Amino acid sequence: MADTQYILPNDIGVSSLDCREAFRLLLPTERLYAHHLSRAAWYGGLAVLLQTSPEAPYIYALLSRLFRAQDPDQLRQHALAEGLTEEEYQAFLVYTAGVYSNMGNYKSFGDTKFVPNLPKEKLERVILGSKAAEQHPEEVRGLWQTCGELMFSLESRLRHLGLGKEGITTYFSGNCTMEDAKLAQDFLDSQNLSAYNTRLFKEVGQDGKPCYEVRLASVLSTEPILDSEMNSKLKSYEFQGSNFRVTRGDYAPILQKVVEHLEKAKAYAATSHQEQMLAQYIESFTHGSVEAHKKGSRFWIQDKGPIVESYIGFIESYRDPFGSRGEFEGFVAMVNKAMSAKFEWLVASAEQLLKELPWPPAFEKDKFLTPDFTSLDVLTFAGSGIPAGINIPNYDDLRQTEGFKNVSLGNVLAVAYATQREKLTFLEEEDKDLYIRWKGPSFDVQVGLHELLGHGSGKLFVQDEKGAFNFDQETVINPETGEQIQSWYRSGETWDSKFSTIASSYEECRAESVGLYLCLNPQVLEIFGFEGADAEDVVYVNWLNMVRAGLLALEFYTPEASSWRQVLKSTGDVAGGRALYEGYAAVTDAPPECFLSLRDTVLLRKEARKLIVQPNTRLKGSEVQLLEYEASAAGLIRSFSERFPEDGPELEEILTQLATADARFWKCPSETPSGQA
Repeated sequence: MADTQYILPNDIGVSSLDCREAFRLLLPTERLYAHHLSRAAWYGGLAVLLQTSPEAPYIYALLSRLFRAQDPDQLRQHALAEGLTEEEYQAFLVYTAGVYSNMGNYKSFGDTKFVPNLPKEKLERVILGSKAAEQHPEEVRGLWQTCGELMFSLESRLRHLGLGKEGITTYFSGNCTMEDAKLAQDFLDSQNLSAYNTRLFKEVGQDGKPCYEVRLASVLSTEPILDSEMNSKLKSYEFQGSNFRVTRGDYAPILQKVVEHLEKAKAYAATSHQEQMLAQYIESFTHGSVEAHKKGSRFWIQDKGPIVESYIGFIESYRDPFGSRGEFEGFVAMVNKAMSAKFEWLVASAEQLLKELPWPPAFEKDKFLTPDFTSLDVLTFAGSGIPAGINIPNYDDLRQTEGFKNVSLGNVLAVAYATQREKLTFLEEEDKDLYIRWKGPSFDVQVGLHELLGHGSGKLFVQDEKGAFNFDQETVINPETGEQIQSWYRSGETWDSKFSTIASSYEECRAESVGLYLCLNPQVLEIFGFEGADAEDVVYVNWLNMVRAGLLALEFYTPEASSWRQVLKSTGDVAGGRALYEGYAAVTDAPPECFLSLRDTVLLRKEARKLIVQPNTRLKGSEVQLLEYEASAAGLIRSFSERFPEDGPELEEILTQLATADARFWKCPSETPSGQA
């Protein structure tokens, strides 16, 4: 059997998202709006399979065929007859549920591969003797032959997502290195192109010079379309001795389905802001334009307090090894009015609380742009995982000048972070009951501060294309050095493009630090309803939880590469910022902490991240129904088997065709010498 680090345990926690009451309170038009947005999100989420590993689309297609032909109970009878034990069949169900939850065979949190916890030969017998194989023998055998070996392989390079020799990724062709990624970023910056909706493919021409394809995600291919701002970008370039070619059409048939449902949702939009937002998203996904998505995000920011909240696109860059390309995600949720009232009070106090942060006023935005901050019950969250809260959009220029929105995902918090006492590790016995009692409330406080005043604070110092600065060079002093500011962002540069590999984790650490700092403020605790001894317990558990989380995170450190998997912003001081980051992120066996030895203990006692079962919506006539499923691996599989009732086989065909079209880029990565540019 595989190392426990690379399997999902049979007793993994599984919870169902409860949004029944919030959905019941929606008007018929609001339900239709939510339904079509959910369909768009689920279709788009399939692109994550193509953003994760070369084999992920084939694994998804194989598992989907298997469980469409026989549900988990029916397949169980066949599996036991083929000689599997109950434990082995449960391990297969858990693996399948893990693939669906993570949209691939790598964990969304930690980027580690997971493999089936049963013998490969036994699984092969189950698959090739299944009803799906009986109905479509060539297709099922072909899928197994394509992905069976990779499904189980724990070759060192395949254990983690990464670039070059450090791991596997499909954001870049297999022969790309970090040097290629940096060169491509410089090229994109020179053309004022965003990396968010791109992938990079490298080939070597007959003259020995590398040729890079920057491929944009879009419905349309490279044929020019009149009146599109993207037309002038779609061509070949010479850049620093290399050839670059900008194309589009990545994920085209998937995005076509996204666009179709966004068009349908537009008919039920409650406001003109929603209509214009959706029109711009449609433009973005059709033409491959990040600028159009930015315009849509402007309308989204302006759409204050909607009953049905949503966001969709290539959003978070955590899983790009270089830190610039966005993974597709889409969510749809309904407002939880009771918790939202507390967040509104926090927003009203934000300007005063910002003054409490330990940096000079010049490092804050000139004017705090009051955001929406709501607690939502999630109906749909498509992508590789579900967070506890979100602060978006991620476009720095919009955040600095137009604002942002914060959302806390209440029904996710209610189930994803609940802990059983017997599974609590690394705590004193006397702390365990206190921890269980106050972890939820303290997390509400931390999420609120993290999203609103962590991600929402701070100013980026920028020199625009005309040479004008958004700060006073003469008077603004760097508090670290006591001298004038020596570095800033030039036109076209962003936090992600400058800090690349550490940008996402750095920003998350900054937001967590703001939360820890401000949770000590009595005014904050009063907003959330805590005073006296209760307030002290909330603060204690919040800090205790963060210390414990840091210890548990040693699971995501790779000693072989001395690197973390997923884990001095204003001035854009990359050198100073990296030095600070690497100092705090260093993991050694030096006393007194002995972190490397502690890591071994953490791995022995780790608890797998919970799987979340989400409902489906189904349109019957003009009525939208909510379909719910049991909180189990089998229930999660059923939810996916019923997610695409009209076109499941077509989608699997699309995914495998798209994967096959690019398969050559990962066939023989070892043939390209490391560092070749």
